[in-house]
Amino acid sequence: MSTQETTQQSAGETYVVGVDYGTLSGRAVVVRVSDGAELGSGVLEYPHAVLEEALPDGTRLRPDWALQVPADYVQVLKEAVPAALRESGVDPSRVVGIATDFTACTVLPTLADGTPLCELPELAGRPHAYVKLWKHHAAQGQADRINALAHERREPWIARYGGKLSSEWELAKGLQLLEEDPELYARTERWVEAADWIIWQLSGTYVRNVCTAGYKAVLQDGAYPSKDFLEALHPEFGGFFSGKVEQELAPLGARAGSLTAEAAAWTGLPEGIAVAVGNVDAHVTAPAAKAVQPGQMLAVMGTSTCHVMNSDQLGEVPGMCGVVRDGITPGLWGYEAGQSGVGDIFAWFVRSSVPPAYVEAAESRGVSVHEHLTDLAARQAVGEHGLVALDWHSGNRSVLVDHELSGVIAGLTLGTKPEEVYRALLESTAFGTRRIIEAFEESGVPVQELVVAGGLLKNAFLMQVYADVTRRPLSLLASAQGPALGSAIHAAVAAGAYPDVYAASEAMGRKEEAAFVPDEERAAAYDLLYAEYRRLHDALGPDDGPLGGLLHRLRAIRRDAHGKGAGA
Repeated sequence: MSTQETTQQSAGETYVVGVDYGTLSGRAVVVRVSDGAELGSGVLEYPHAVLEEALPDGTRLRPDWALQVPADYVQVLKEAVPAALRESGVDPSRVVGIATDFTACTVLPTLADGTPLCELPELAGRPHAYVKLWKHHAAQGQADRINALAHERREPWIARYGGKLSSEWELAKGLQLLEEDPELYARTERWVEAADWIIWQLSGTYVRNVCTAGYKAVLQDGAYPSKDFLEALHPEFGGFFSGKVEQELAPLGARAGSLTAEAAAWTGLPEGIAVAVGNVDAHVTAPAAKAVQPGQMLAVMGTSTCHVMNSDQLGEVPGMCGVVRDGITPGLWGYEAGQSGVGDIFAWFVRSSVPPAYVEAAESRGVSVHEHLTDLAARQAVGEHGLVALDWHSGNRSVLVDHELSGVIAGLTLGTKPEEVYRALLESTAFGTRRIIEAFEESGVPVQELVVAGGLLKNAFLMQVYADVTRRPLSLLASAQGPALGSAIHAAVAAGAYPDVYAASEAMGRKEEAAFVPDEERAAAYDLLYAEYRRLHDALGPDDGPLGGLLHRLRAIRRDAHGKGAGA
């Protein structure tokens, strides 16, 4: 530690810990309360990563499944938090609070005491006993029925979700559990968001945060969907919310409880410090990026992208993931939209489609394959590749809300190069964000500023593409650990260091204003490509589009072939 930091400790500085649970790893950051300075971090890659093909015991999984092992989350507390403390040099006795954020909707079935069903030996081979990660998309059929019934019955809450609930959320995943493993559904005593489960492990107290309850469990105006609605979906589903979901609610930034002796031993933190209410990774990042005022849209870009924005107006935006009062910060309507695949799409291409010569060239330069492809792609003029792609490799979260859709690349020739496809995929995700912004503005919810956070902001070329495509200046979160910093901000509020999240954000958040600005010539060229993206989007996406249903039929053929097995 520097002499200045040591002096500040002795002068009474206090610190908080933020823990960000991502798709593949958990990261802890030690943050100074007075100014948000990040003094140390630790990371743990989940030992089991994401279970997409098989359970730990070898039980095979069907397509579109994505599960995790909850013990990995606890291991983050045991390894990443102590590592962050060691690196920071901070005296643990000066840490006053801890907070966490999670991917969402990441949900698990537990007993009444919080024990995950997958930890019961007799259930270790049952897929539905595990955590369903946010990108578990095997409940699309259930989601389709939920949406059809909601419109048939004219349920008032459906408009608050852009007209469709996602297969990623609690209701569809819960219905899938009932229909595919009714015995395990009966044994499920709590259907818990991972964001709340980890706080339960830290504090011994189970409370539901208003963010996930609103966006992922359809809590609107103090009520969940009715028992009658649930029973119309399935006769045994009527008690889903009342029996497995309903729990005391707590606002964001509130204190859920105090760190237990057991959790103190895991983390090396003092027993009894404040444990903040859980939160979602994208939403918790808004205060870190100082993007909490109406009209500031935050895009948290990683494996997927989540778009969140506050407004003082309640609007109905087609295809949005939801609008929730107090869902991002207290006192405002919080909007959410998103793209199910972004970094995942780029990673898929590098993993599956890059020739060995490109890998060798990257190695010889001492850069990653992503960096090598980006450098080559950046040399091209806009439209030079003659390609347009749809960013649906992991389905469409907004504005179509359909995870049965799949990716498309149009314009390929025998002369197409890998860097050209890579650039088209980068551009496709920018087009997807532009489509989301247009949906908001067409619904009377203006987007005045685009702020970017997440792992992908380090790709300067990609950021410039986003500025050009959206025709907006891009501000950047000036931190590599946005969600963890946002969690730390909430920990400071829960510990009483600031009166509310807005004050803590102003003191502890960091943003680089207008880091990338659109170039008019490139923006005009992208307008032409975007027009083709919209034609392809509108032809293949909606059911009533000229080619609506094609991608659904292909996915059905895939599932049928998978069920027959190799060589059938």
